[in-house]
Amino acid sequence: MALVRLQTEHFRNLAPDPVSFSPSFNLLYGANGSGKTSVLEAIGYLGLGRSFRVSRHQAVVSHGQSRFTVFGGLDQGADESVSGDEGGLAHRLGIARDVSAKETSLRVDGENVRSLSSMAKHLPVSVIDPGVFDIVAGGPGKRRQFLDWLVFHVEPSFASVWQQCQRVTSQRNQTLRNGRIDESLLRVWDSQYAGLSERLSDSRQATFDRFKEAFELLVKQVDVPWTQGLTMEFFPGWDRAHELTEILRNHREQELKMGHTLYGPNRADIRLKFQGRPVAETFSRGQQKTLVILMKIAQGMVLSDMGRQVTFLLDDINAELDVGHRAMLAQKLRALGSQVFITSIEHPDPESLWGAGDTPDYRMFHVEHGKLTEE
Repeated sequence: MALVRLQTEHFRNLAPDPVSFSPSFNLLYGANGSGKTSVLEAIGYLGLGRSFRVSRHQAVVSHGQSRFTVFGGLDQGADESVSGDEGGLAHRLGIARDVSAKETSLRVDGENVRSLSSMAKHLPVSVIDPGVFDIVAGGPGKRRQFLDWLVFHVEPSFASVWQQCQRVTSQRNQTLRNGRIDESLLRVWDSQYAGLSERLSDSRQATFDRFKEAFELLVKQVDVPWTQGLTMEFFPGWDRAHELTEILRNHREQELKMGHTLYGPNRADIRLKFQGRPVAETFSRGQQKTLVILMKIAQGMVLSDMGRQVTFLLDDINAELDVGHRAMLAQKLRALGSQVFITSIEHPDPESLWGAGDTPDYRMFHVEHGKLTEE
């Protein structure tokens, strides 16, 4: 399914007019501050439940307002089991945030839903912006987030198990910080934490295996010679050759001293190495960017094989990628049947992305003062 209709209210500087998009490619251009990235940010709210630019909801509300709303309409896509409504939409998604009351409202097809996962599962949104390259150069948390996004869309039960594990981890950390050893209570939390950790790690490992298979297939199709010395493996956060409860008991003093859980899925990572050394230390900035792009495409390949369409948000990639890499990315996403939004300051040149006479279905919009005008 693709996002074919978007309407916002009091979201940054965006005009409240409804906009219709192509289920394939959408090219947005305009000057800095015109609202291009804000459009992508609004789309991101429907698939991620948050901004990919800032951590605070208050930052996206129009000046002088206390509440914003984002509405999106999805087409039927390749899923013939879903019938559209009178407007031809298979699903209608909505998110509203009252920043004064700190309350969020979520709606799917006119019904209120309580969990963000109930909305986000309908629209897999993958962001490629300047910050995404921290997946390689940043800490394990970035790579966990990268993997968990895919696991969420592959394994329906993952969100529930992840939330349960987060709650137990929080309770366990609170017990560790109490300043005195309550061994009986810690053993209770250890047992619950270990059981959830095994389930969580099983889902991550299974999805990682699918991702790695897609990645290895992809690198055979592109001319990137340095991938021959590249290895990637999933580290669950502890040595699974040993029971997690045993590891926790053996490191009790260490955890009490630190005041938080040191072993388990909260320490998981995708370990990327080139000739035995971390790629963050060995790869150039350009190689790191290429690697992240390939990893993002591989994510899309996994979901495409499951019949899922991913909506990619490519924000200002002209500033990060050269012409060759932009063309490679556009062509691969086209082959996957993805929906793609691309922003740029300059007027886009479709032929530079796909070649003369081979452009896919696309719509082009000029963005000015938060208003989109289709060309």
